[in-house]
Amino acid sequence: MKMGARFAFRLGTIGAVSVLALTGCRLTRLPDSDVAFPATWTHGPDDLPVRARSAMVSTAADGATQVGLDVLRAGGNAVDAAVAAAFALAVVYPEAGNLGGGGFIVFRPSEGGTAFALDFRERAPGAAFREMYLDSLGELTGESVRGHRASGVPGSVMGLWEAHQRFGSLPWVDLVEPAIELAEGFEVSADLAGSLGGAERRLGAYESSRATFFPEGAAPDSGEVFRQPDLARTLGRIRDQGGDGFYGGETADLIVAEMARGGGLVSLEDLAAYEAVWRDPVTFRYRGYTLYSMSPPSSGGATLALMAHMLEGYDVASLGWHSARSIHLFAETWKRAFADRNEALADPDYVEIPLERMVSPEHAVERSADISWDRATPSSSIGTGLRVAEGNETTHLSVVDAEGNAVALTTTLNSLYGSGVTVGGAGFLLNNEMDDFAARPGFPNQFGLVQGQQNAIEPGKRMLSAMTPTVVEDPNGELFLVLGTPGGPTIITTVLQVLVNVIDFGMSITQAVNAPRIHHQHLPDVIEYESGGLTPAVADSLRALGQTLDERGGTSGNVQAIMVLSDGTRVGHSDPRGDGASAGY
Repeated sequence: MKMGARFAFRLGTIGAVSVLALTGCRLTRLPDSDVAFPATWTHGPDDLPVRARSAMVSTAADGATQVGLDVLRAGGNAVDAAVAAAFALAVVYPEAGNLGGGGFIVFRPSEGGTAFALDFRERAPGAAFREMYLDSLGELTGESVRGHRASGVPGSVMGLWEAHQRFGSLPWVDLVEPAIELAEGFEVSADLAGSLGGAERRLGAYESSRATFFPEGAAPDSGEVFRQPDLARTLGRIRDQGGDGFYGGETADLIVAEMARGGGLVSLEDLAAYEAVWRDPVTFRYRGYTLYSMSPPSSGGATLALMAHMLEGYDVASLGWHSARSIHLFAETWKRAFADRNEALADPDYVEIPLERMVSPEHAVERSADISWDRATPSSSIGTGLRVAEGNETTHLSVVDAEGNAVALTTTLNSLYGSGVTVGGAGFLLNNEMDDFAARPGFPNQFGLVQGQQNAIEPGKRMLSAMTPTVVEDPNGELFLVLGTPGGPTIITTVLQVLVNVIDFGMSITQAVNAPRIHHQHLPDVIEYESGGLTPAVADSLRALGQTLDERGGTSGNVQAIMVLSDGTRVGHSDPRGDGASAGY
């Protein structure tokens, strides 16, 4: 029997599920805050979250959320639901959900006290070399961002397979089948129609992408049924053969044939050799809460830990939310943390990294010692504080099951629609993660990150990432928060701001996620803020301190978060900046 039939899979019913989740549910009071958002800010503080007694899933697309919820209702655990939802995202959220990318999982079992981290980041092909994106004059060519040579060896399928093999409970075939049904035809949302329309020029540069996403010569309209038969067949091979259905056989042959058409480097040997790696998560405390986040080659956990440890030396709550003083403090700590991140972190299997030192409270005290309340420190005068031996399209999902198991999973293609290249005959997009290496150390990548020699290109190496899937325990050791976000380098500062909003400023999960965000990443030396997110008075005060401000276009992040209240109620919220959904039962 197909899982879709068994689980009564339905698109377009998230709203109904969310309302039902409130029925007959006696809740403890949500955290609340009297913090006032700027009058010019788009999202209000009074949105109601989704509440459920037993289990909750939050993803960037309602179809994927429904798949995860169906798995939970059928008795699957958090890992089962995360795997199924991730495969569904590869169909209904192609700008970031993927088979051709990679990512990370942080898993906290229900008994608590420990957590597991799974690294399924892409790897550089065996034929990659340090200067591969430089022209004869030593200038960057742009090939790390677009086209076939931009792709690393994909890790997503192996990561989901490995997570299921170790912690899954339902049969693998039942977790892939819903994605196959979606690939056979699903109703296009207005958000996806607009996204594909906006990407038509980028995707249209490649014949296989035109055939996949614009089969009638234009992007599908909202409400139209979109069919992806090649992707359905690829998913069928994965359903029937597990990881071998992607890294060998017909799918692997199709990937290598696509590489040959565009001069790409991923080989059959690269695919066959790919492995997902279990690592120890970065574990640290902030004001009594215990946080589990991703370790290198993700920079997320280590940088988050350094930022949190620096902030813990200050009474952040007394500074006032989004005041000039609190934003100044954030910017100054973030400059220093990103300076360390950009120079020190990389794939730990290839270079020695000072991870233990970076995440220590002692280093944070030393690093923040020269922060001035009176004047911004120029980024040009901030180097790494560590001794070193010689991501904007991503998506996140969060799951808490009935037993209290928690999964934070972040996966990515890197840019919107990755490299733009779809594997002919296989129906999925390839990543452009090679741009996350320091293709030219000391010069900015597409996100403006200026990274050092540690993260230079080497064959087989995993490129540095900013993905920050995070699980939080309260001071009593009980599950409290599960969260993560896309956003390239803004991922780390977004996760931190949500945490600070909840822990320091007492916000509810909806307030913490809806609140306007800022960002600083050392270089360029500028505080970015979302449009309408700062009052003129605060902006003027920051400029008087020597801070440079930039009101960014677009938004910062798309958080998927679940909070667990003291009575066990699951409270989910999907960022209004995106088109996602939370649902539970």
